[in-house]
Amino acid sequence: MQLAAWLAQAAPQFPDQVTTSTLLQNVVYASGTVGAIIILAGLMLVDVGGVRRVNVFAAAAEKMIGFFIGFAVYFLVGFAIWNWQYYVAFEIESPYWQAIKDWWLGGTFANDFAQNVDPASMGANLNNQQIFIFFLAAFAGIVNVLLHLSVTERMKPAAYFSICAVAAVMSSVLSWMTWGSTGPLTNQGFHDFFGIAFVYLFPAGMALVLVRKVGARPGMYEPHPKVPVYRSYNLGLTTVGVALIFSGLPMVILSCLFFFAPEQYAVSVTMAETSVGVAFNNLGLAWAGGALMGAVIAYWKKSYIYLLLGPLGAYVAGAPAFDIYQPWQMFLVALGAPIVCYGVYEFSQSRGWDEHKLTPLFLGAGTYGLLMVGLIKWGEPQGGYFGLTEGDFAFQHAEVNVLWQAIGIVVAVGLGVVTAAVMAFILERTIGLRLSDEEQVAGVDGPTWGLDPDIDLYTGGNGASAPTPATPTSAPSAGD
Repeated sequence: MQLAAWLAQAAPQFPDQVTTSTLLQNVVYASGTVGAIIILAGLMLVDVGGVRRVNVFAAAAEKMIGFFIGFAVYFLVGFAIWNWQYYVAFEIESPYWQAIKDWWLGGTFANDFAQNVDPASMGANLNNQQIFIFFLAAFAGIVNVLLHLSVTERMKPAAYFSICAVAAVMSSVLSWMTWGSTGPLTNQGFHDFFGIAFVYLFPAGMALVLVRKVGARPGMYEPHPKVPVYRSYNLGLTTVGVALIFSGLPMVILSCLFFFAPEQYAVSVTMAETSVGVAFNNLGLAWAGGALMGAVIAYWKKSYIYLLLGPLGAYVAGAPAFDIYQPWQMFLVALGAPIVCYGVYEFSQSRGWDEHKLTPLFLGAGTYGLLMVGLIKWGEPQGGYFGLTEGDFAFQHAEVNVLWQAIGIVVAVGLGVVTAAVMAFILERTIGLRLSDEEQVAGVDGPTWGLDPDIDLYTGGNGASAPTPATPTSAPSAGD
């Protein structure tokens, strides 16, 4: 009798929520969070290697803080906003408010144990959904890190942190619209497997406003009396950062898939037909094609930047369609991405636009990639939700088309522009937005943190000019 009582106490209320099969899915989605953290480390190295020595610590620290601001805000309310689309699709009463009540940081499903939640509710596969909060929160933080890449060494930390909190909310709204299968755009045919609209194009849109506000760094395009030449700290670190980003992405790919019975059938987050193997191979071919074409351009122009922009640009261009491209299509699209990056980068640099990553990679290659999906895969079924057979959200009722791809681009970039413009207007009239020229020349590490660079700045380590030695007024005496 005692054994029977113990077994009864140990039995979960809803055992279908905690089976071995669901545990395997938990591990798959948890691996995506690991991949996101590796990408964070890679992005930090990319920027740390490219700033002046007097800003190395500040560049890393500000990104880390910005990441966790976005991470925390997403836990607070971001996932609830993203879930709006599914609450509407499944005709939940008062869907927007109910999603908030269920999934905000103090919400029912955000805090319940999976084995105690009825799988017939919106808490089905609850462990997966709770892990997904972490996964998407990491990318809300990465949005802020990417934004910092565009204004590094020039924006006041307090202004940046304020923008981070707002950006996390707005990128969550954009993810509801553009990433998934039943959002306002995705349910019409907008296709974005990896979510580059809300992760990449949104901060790139913000950069269009903020880079103009903070201007170019001293010595970047014109000699400054104290910084005649802008010199990066260590481009080797930047290259290692690119490799780290590559190493983290395969795990993220798995987290952009939904798995359904029987036998864990994989479907894209867009509800398009796909498979794990094809998505993985497309990721690899995107990097390979971009690296090769980037190398051709780099050696032709004798410019190292295209060795880095090439593979990154091809990855960004291919990311919207890793799920539906055939591998040979992916490789051809990847070959074109570095050419787009080259055109955008040369144009922007000829006009003194001190932004070297988001503009060519996201506004250039990202826009190119989203449009190519609409052209190459026009008519591909997607949208709705698996299991729904009729109505506005029937499984695969929509089709990929170039018009909705273009609309998605305009919405993503436009929301970034509007968000940044409003925040810049407020911050310029309150705490300030831009570091002064004197603060930029001195750097942030020393005045803020009391950290001196590891070499004498006047020997050329960061492009600073050497002071003119004083001329002695008389020769020293023998006793001196």
